[in-house]
Amino acid sequence: MRPITQEDPYKLVFVCLGNICRSPTAEGIFIHKVKEKGYENYFYIDSAGTAAYHVGESANSKSQATANKYGIHLPSKARKFEYADLEEFDLILAMDSDNYRNILDLDTKGQYEHKVKMMREFDPHPDMKDVPDPYYGGMDGFENVFKVLERSSEQLLNELIEYIED
Repeated sequence: MRPITQEDPYKLVFVCLGNICRSPTAEGIFIHKVKEKGYENYFYIDSAGTAAYHVGESANSKSQATANKYGIHLPSKARKFEYADLEEFDLILAMDSDNYRNILDLDTKGQYEHKVKMMREFDPHPDMKDVPDPYYGGMDGFENVFKVLERSSEQLLNELIEYIED
C-alpha cells in the first residue's frame, strides 16, 4: 500500500452492474465519510457499472431516497467501467462476485488483479460475500444495502487513513 497524500490522492472506484443502485450508494457514503473526517483532498472517489444499461442516469430514486434519509447525497451519473479504469484506480471495489469476474475479464494480462477487491471484504459483519442487488427487494432491500455499504465504507476508510501522510 502506497502513502496517501494531497499531491497524490488515493483513487477508488465502486463497481456494480448498472451503476444506479449499489455503487453510487457506496460512492456517496464514502464521499460523506471522507468529508466528515476532513480528508476530501486525499481521495478521488468514483463509481461505475460493468454494463452500459444506464449510462448518464442518476442513481435510482429508491437509492437516493434511502441515502437522503441519512443525510447523504448521491452525486454520480452512471458510466461504464472501462479497461482504462484498471490502470487509473488504486482500488476497485466490486459489489458482487459477477461484477468481480466482469472486472477481471477486462484484465486479460492479469496485471491488475491485486487492485480488485470485494466490497464486503471490509464489512465487519458479513453475512454473505456479495452486496445484494436491492432492485427487486423493495425499500427494505435498499435499506439493507445502505447499512451494509455504510459499515463497509467505515471500515475501508479506517484502514486507508493509516496510510495518509501530511
